[in-house]
This record gives sequence, structure tokens and C-alpha cells, in this order.
Amino acid sequence: MAEVAAFCRNNDIDLIIADSELTPSQINNIETKTDTRVVDRTMLILDIFAARARSSEGKLQVELAQLKYSLPFLSGRGKSMSRLGGGTRGPGESKLESDKRHIRRRIHSLSEELKRVEKRRDLIRSRRKKDGIITVAIVGYTNAGKSTLMNTLTSAGVLSEDKLFATLDPTARRLTLPSKREVMLVDTVG
Repeated sequence: MAEVAAFCRNNDIDLIIADSELTPSQINNIETKTDTRVVDRTMLILDIFAARARSSEGKLQVELAQLKYSLPFLSGRGKSMSRLGGGTRGPGESKLESDKRHIRRRIHSLSEELKRVEKRRDLIRSRRKKDGIITVAIVGYTNAGKSTLMNTLTSAGVLSEDKLFATLDPTARRLTLPSKREVMLVDTVG
């Protein structure tokens, strides 16, 4: 670990990205020994999602995922904050508890908002079903060409780039088949 710390110092590195999931204690240990911020694979993916989410629902989902993922990481942070006398609650501990309460309230609020969004989606879905509209989903891994196919079939104008997680929000467009039957084509998130 001393080599990694020296490498970070000598090369002005201010971020270490791990290509796997790390526990809160692993991240804390690496950060302490290298004096460098550490991001694991999941944190990086969530950060990419946050930067690329366009719809309000996508933004809500990403924020909720980030908060749920970050909550366990707060536990180790209280140690670095000051504490008063033995056995009494110090400002560090109360700040930690305050932060946890704030995050839990935000998680609850986001969950409630997503339930409302889900109800709206269910209404739209039931309306399509009632009207006899068949839904067809394009599924596949990220960067497999789902959005390109959607654009080719429907002229949807969906963002289509050769990069991971370019599209984070599902898109639905009406498609008329050669038989003249109409279906709802959905570009899913890979």
C-alpha cells in the first residue's frame, strides 16, 4: 500500500477507481493509507448514471440508488469527527446520526415519489392494454445497439452513441408493422 500511496503523491493522483466492489472498511483503509479518494465499480456506475439520466424518473431512481449505496459508508466517517469526553455524545457522533437521518428521510421521500411515478406508468400501461396495443421490448446488454435499432425502426431520435450507459431512460414509440398492425416499441435500459 505504501507503493500506491507514493505513486499517488508523485503523480498528483486524486482519485483511485477499483474495478470491483469494495466494503466501506476497505475504502476507508485505502483512503487513509493513500490519502486519496477511492471509488469502487458500483460508485463509478452510479456516478455515470447520475451524469446521464435525463428524465425526472431516471434522476429519482439514480439518486435513490446512490443514497442507498452510500448509507453504509457513513458509519466509518464518524471516527474522523471529534468526540467529547468518554461515553458522552460528541459533535462527530451527532453529526453522523444527523446525516444518517437526513439520508433516510430523503430515501423515504424519493421512494414515495417513485411510487407515484409507478402508478402513472401503470395507468398508461393499463390504457394501452385496454386499447389492445401490444408492447414489444428491445432488450440487450448496454452498448448492444438497442437505441440504434429503435431509431432505425421508428425515427425516434433517441441518443445513440458508442459508449456504455449512453441511454438510461426507456423510450416508447409507436411502430406500424408491415401488416399495418400498430405496436408500442420500447427501448429498454441495458
